[in-house]
Order: sequence, then structure tokens, then C-alpha cells
Amino acid sequence: MTATSSSNFNHSAKRTIDMEAQAVAALGERIGEDFDAACQLLLECKGRVIVTGMGKSGHIARKIAATLASTGTPSHFVHPGEASHGDMGMITVGDAVIALSNSGEVSEVVTLLPLLKRIGSRLIAMTGNPNSTLAKAADAHLDTGVETEACPLDLTPTSSTTTALVMGDALAIALLEARGFTAEDFAFSHPGGTLGKKLLLKVEDIMRSGDAIPTVTAETPLSSALLEISSKRLGMTTVTDGDGTLLGIFTDGDLRRTLDQRVDINGTPISELMTTGAKTASPQMLAAEALRIMEENEITSLVVVDDRGDTCGVIHLMHLLHAGIA
Repeated sequence: MTATSSSNFNHSAKRTIDMEAQAVAALGERIGEDFDAACQLLLECKGRVIVTGMGKSGHIARKIAATLASTGTPSHFVHPGEASHGDMGMITVGDAVIALSNSGEVSEVVTLLPLLKRIGSRLIAMTGNPNSTLAKAADAHLDTGVETEACPLDLTPTSSTTTALVMGDALAIALLEARGFTAEDFAFSHPGGTLGKKLLLKVEDIMRSGDAIPTVTAETPLSSALLEISSKRLGMTTVTDGDGTLLGIFTDGDLRRTLDQRVDINGTPISELMTTGAKTASPQMLAAEALRIMEENEITSLVVVDDRGDTCGVIHLMHLLHAGIA
């Protein structure tokens, strides 16, 4: 084996990335009626979506099945070779099938076609050959063909598997949006680990409530409001009507602006200085959504209000940090 310079390694890597990027970019020009038909077919599916493929296409098929399943489309992978030896029983009436094969002629997949037709499964083919046996048998064909593989021998599945993977992602996201799939739905499929924590924790799980809520009434003088801010250590206080209904907030930022005005801290009621129309959260809101609101508005806290508009808590950025959300 001869020594190879690092510049050759870099050149090879960049060429590969460029070729695969070009192959993916070309997919956009092929999104049309067949893609719409495939999405509609999957939306109407009463059973599960079965994804199948042989060899490298099989590995991509497994990933597509996993992505569909985690984004609201019940799905699993069936190995085409094993299907001919008993696993065909995993495919039932009402299921839809996505079959991957770059050539569209791989024998293990083509062998299943009469069986799929017999049980009435709708078929989506994902191939690089629109004239192949698999493509012609399908109810919808998604063209994932490439001009050449990134492999310099044009043999190893590289660009073709990348385009198939991206097409699978395109299907999954199109279906996700069509179903109105939410972050909370996603959390149900991802209960474990850091991701699960981020998705499952709700505002009510980590907010400050009860006596820990900094609160004053509209008539409270600024001096007393400052004492409330200092004692509760959240850098702000809520301002309510006395019955709990939120009227506004007063924050450290408001204080800095107030000091520039040289107001009488003992005689000026907080109602004249507070900020109205503050961003709020609901107790049932996902903590991750509360973080998004804070980031988009460049603020560090949200008042939590119930359905009646009454203050029931405060959630601060530090609470999200301690919970591992931020």
C-alpha cells in the first residue's frame, strides 16, 4: 500500500460531498404529482406503513420506517428476503408498502409484488429506474435516481442511498405537517433520555407557584415593589388587581428605565411604571415551548396564567437551565 497525502484525502471527501449534494438538489425537480399521490396514499392508509429494501437500500428503509414511526405514521421494516420465508405475515390487509431498490429489479423485492397485489396493499416504489418492474407495479413511483454514484467506480451505493434517505425524510415531514403533528405528540414517542426530558416536562412541573410568586398590586409604591423583587430573587414581579388577575409586570429592565426618569420611589404606584401586555405561558405548555418564547423575545421569565387569566406561577430561564431544558 502506498502512502497517500492528506490533501488527497481532503480532495476525495470534498468531491464525495459535492456529488451527493448535487444529487440531493436534483430531487427537488422531481417532486410533483407522484409525490402528492404517495403522501395521499399514506395518509389514507388504515393499517401500517411497511418499508422494505435489500442490502444498502434495506438499511435506508429501516431508517425511513423509524422516522415515519416517530413522526406520527405507524410504520415498521420488513426484510424482503425474510418475507418470502414467513415474514410476509407481518404485512396485512390495509397496510401500505414503500419498497426501495435503486435498480427496481432486485429479485427479493420483485418476488413480493404478486403477494402484495393479492392482499391489496397499496405500493409506493422508490427507485432510480422509472421503467423498472418495481416502478411499473407501483401506485406511485418516487424517482431517486442519480447520474453517477460518488464512488469513483460508480459501483458502491453512495449518492443513490443518500437521495433515497432524503426522499424518505421528505415524505415523513410532509405527512407530519399534514397530520398537524405537535411537539407533544413527538414527546410521546421519545420519552427517554435528554430529548424525552425536554419534550415531556411542562411549565407547571418547574414553575414557581404560591408564595414563591413575586406579586404586588397596582397601588403598591415602587419602593415596596423593589423589596418584593429582591426577596423573591427572580428579577421581576407580577402586578395583579388583588384577585390574581394579571395587569402587568415590573422587571429589572423597567427599573433601569425608571431610574432615568428620577421618579419618587415612595410615592409612585407601580401601575404607572409597569409593562403591560407581557408574554405569558400556560401551566400545560411544554417547558421547551416556554424556552422558545423567551429566546424569540429576548426575555428571561414568563408569567404563568390559567384559563381565567389569573396568575398561577412564574417560570424563569434559570428554572429551565436547572431542569436541563435550556
